[in-house]
Amino acid sequence: MKKLFIMLSAAMFSSYFAKAQVTSSAYNLTLKALLSHTVPEVSVAQVKELKGVLVLDAREQNEYEVSHIANAKFVGYDQFNIEELKGIDPNQEIVVYCSVGYRSEKVAEKIIAAGFNDVSNLYGGIFEWVNQDNLVVDSHGKATANIHAYSKTWGVWLNKGNKVYDPK
Repeated sequence: MKKLFIMLSAAMFSSYFAKAQVTSSAYNLTLKALLSHTVPEVSVAQVKELKGVLVLDAREQNEYEVSHIANAKFVGYDQFNIEELKGIDPNQEIVVYCSVGYRSEKVAEKIIAAGFNDVSNLYGGIFEWVNQDNLVVDSHGKATANIHAYSKTWGVWLNKGNKVYDPK
């Protein structure tokens, strides 16, 4: 019984830290409070290990055009339509991301509700992807240091790259 308890504790501990591997403890606390955690979360490191995963970008078109994770499919947030996934196997492994994880969590909830079985939210979003020195590409597929920072309030969590904001 003691051995089972130790194994379960170790599994929960490692699961927590797999999600919580963000570069800033303050950012991690913000994410813990912001997200509902209704969707399984994956870390940047875990996503990089996945093979054959479908990566979906749940930001808006203008954000996606500035930069996105290479090979990510744009699905949007405000205009998200589950029909975008028509013809995709419901057992396809899917990871959804946005700037920090809130919008992608909401889109992932809709995807799961539509019958998809293997859907996760990228914990920390594209900000954490970039903060951990991973490549993003522009609308032409070329590597870029430009990252749409969503707003100056949320942009504080983006520690690397060139912050881009929409002109007002």
